[in-house]
Amino acid sequence: MTAHDKQALDRALDELQRQVPDPMCRAIRWLRNRRARFVRVPLGLLCIAASFFWFLPVIGIELLPIGLMLVAIDVPVLQGPVARATLWLEGKWLRLKGWWGRRRTRRT
Repeated sequence: MTAHDKQALDRALDELQRQVPDPMCRAIRWLRNRRARFVRVPLGLLCIAASFFWFLPVIGIELLPIGLMLVAIDVPVLQGPVARATLWLEGKWLRLKGWWGRRRTRRT
């Protein structure tokens, strides 16, 4: 809703781009472009709808946050909550990754 929410979402997406492999980073960068809006919104809605079929082997609940991030870029009401949730999850992921790395180095 506010400029702060937009900045928080941008920060969350920037951090996500730093954590993923290069091909995925390029895809995220392209989807964040203004011209990709006509692809981003339908793709986000499709991901959200597909997440309701989480019990199927190929489609999972992990599509829900992806869809919400894509839609939040264009829907200001979602920007704040999605940014906070994304930053929280990224923080948890980085701590888990650090813990796992320390655990593996102790074993070898």
